[in-house]
Amino acid sequence: MKKAIKNLSILCSVAILSMTAISCSSDDDSSSSSDDEGSTPSAELNGMITEDTTLDASVTYNLTGILSIEEGNKLTIPAGTIIETGTGTDVYMVVQKGAQIDIQGTASSPVVMRPTGAGEWGGLVILGDAETTAGTDATAEVGGLIYGGSNNADNSGSIEYLIIEQSGAQINADSQYNGLTLYAVGSGTTIDNVAILNGTDDGIEFFGGSVNASNVYVENLEDDAIDWTEGWNGTLTNTYVLHSEGDFSTAIEADGVNNNPTIVNFTAVSQTGGKALQFKAQSGATITGLSLNGYETSLDFSDNGPLANVSINGEVADLANAYTGPATVNIADFAWVANAGSDNLLNGSITSDVTLDASITYNLQGILSIENGASLTIPAGTTIETGIGTDVYIAVQKGGQIFIEGTESNPVTMAPTTEGTWGGLLLLGNAVTTAGTDATAEVGGLIYGGNDNADNSGSIEYLIIKKSGAQINADSQYNGLTLYAVGSGTTINNVAFIDGEDDGIEFFGGSVNATNVYVQDLQDDAIDWTEGWNGTLTNTYVLHTESNFSTALEADGANNNPTITNFTAVSQAGGKALQFKAQSGATITGLSLNGYDTTIDMADNGPLSNVQIDGVDADPSMNYDAAATVDASTFAWALN
Repeated sequence: MKKAIKNLSILCSVAILSMTAISCSSDDDSSSSSDDEGSTPSAELNGMITEDTTLDASVTYNLTGILSIEEGNKLTIPAGTIIETGTGTDVYMVVQKGAQIDIQGTASSPVVMRPTGAGEWGGLVILGDAETTAGTDATAEVGGLIYGGSNNADNSGSIEYLIIEQSGAQINADSQYNGLTLYAVGSGTTIDNVAILNGTDDGIEFFGGSVNASNVYVENLEDDAIDWTEGWNGTLTNTYVLHSEGDFSTAIEADGVNNNPTIVNFTAVSQTGGKALQFKAQSGATITGLSLNGYETSLDFSDNGPLANVSINGEVADLANAYTGPATVNIADFAWVANAGSDNLLNGSITSDVTLDASITYNLQGILSIENGASLTIPAGTTIETGIGTDVYIAVQKGGQIFIEGTESNPVTMAPTTEGTWGGLLLLGNAVTTAGTDATAEVGGLIYGGNDNADNSGSIEYLIIKKSGAQINADSQYNGLTLYAVGSGTTINNVAFIDGEDDGIEFFGGSVNATNVYVQDLQDDAIDWTEGWNGTLTNTYVLHTESNFSTALEADGANNNPTITNFTAVSQAGGKALQFKAQSGATITGLSLNGYDTTIDMADNGPLSNVQIDGVDADPSMNYDAAATVDASTFAWALN
């Protein structure tokens, strides 16, 4: 017999019929009916469910002890239901062997389970009849619960759009509850769209079984985000793990025998270092679509198990590989989880028009990609704090746009918070480049180039980029602002690059113009171009206060005769000012160089006539030490 709980009076009847300890009240204790105007119906959950029971989403439930769905019975929890829990080791919900739970949340109305105060609770525990190395009718480490059998297709029900908060109550030094604990759960069970937040133990732990789970979001658990043991052999698909607090254990911990579970699209981001994936004993997995960013240790084989047990993207796991790279799971897929990513995480793909909030300090710990047809708007005063490394950058893809709306009094700032460098900002356009149409960039395999010299990738106003230039290899590095075949429809005005390890701006073909550019103490070139860039650079000030830089300006490749107007460069450490490689050249007016050992260097003996300075051929014997043509004080906005 199935009973739908529709109001408090019926709820009390069900409680009596099912011998479940469910008591009923309203917020004014004046009536047992949920229809009383001004009252909020509530119900207490604990005891046993001994017949099919459906909760009522209009009722707030209070889980005050152990609620057990007994064998042969089902508990249905409709979309939007809130279950508020007590705390401690004797507050959890358990689905016994042979029982089922049907959680029917939706993206707009998820089911939520959470304590009302400080402390943790035992989460949701499901016991199945599938195989586990613990054997048939094994006893769980929590509650003396019984699980395990021989039916790998066992069906414990369905979970859709469930949020579990503050789980992980401590039993003893060796045992704790998790958010979602799956004991020998079979593949007939459906788990899709689950979020586990702010707990003190694991997010999901699999004890054997063959159940699959997809679309899982785990944020700030103190132990492992995902954990398995006892020979789990299911599939985990589309998982996003965020660590913004320290002292966690891992993003994945695997233990026991290796039944080779499958992990598809797993993205984990740490803002506090730590360990990503740990494999104990003989455990392993087949992993595809792995993206790890911000961890100190990517792989740990704590018991020296065989690396061959872990396959990552078709190859044996490599302890020397950090497995950084573009997010394989988009955090936007978890917009149904309130405040996923704490509202400040930038990572993954932007596929629609998005505007940031200047009151939020954003954290970039991976690759943020603005896709074709989408735009990112960054308002004045926005700060983006970045991680470090070659897979931390912002890329505006061909057909995408960025609008940076800084002002002189409120510039936009992008900078790491720790020592090291990051990949900067990359724009990929559809203008002409000597590399051809749909060329592949030297970084990230990004695609650029076409035939539209008026292409528009957006606008940049008052932007400061610090500590850019992450090293890819001996020949390739990121820059502060990298412009691949960017068209003249793009606006770049008032940009500053400070303390980087590679170039300030590098143009790879295209026809984009840039105005009011400040570059200070980069280790490579302040301005660099190649692949036939033919735009205009106006009002540039370069300052070198440290030695061992490359140049103030480096040009390479074919000469499409870009225009340089008002270029002032000052060195306090000697060095080389302007270098032209291959057949490159430019038309320069308003040149002022001071403090350099070499003013003009034609590195490949290209024709001096390709470089016109104030209307005449370049002359390496000249100092070009005219008074500054650009006033450094113009860039006070970047130095405050």
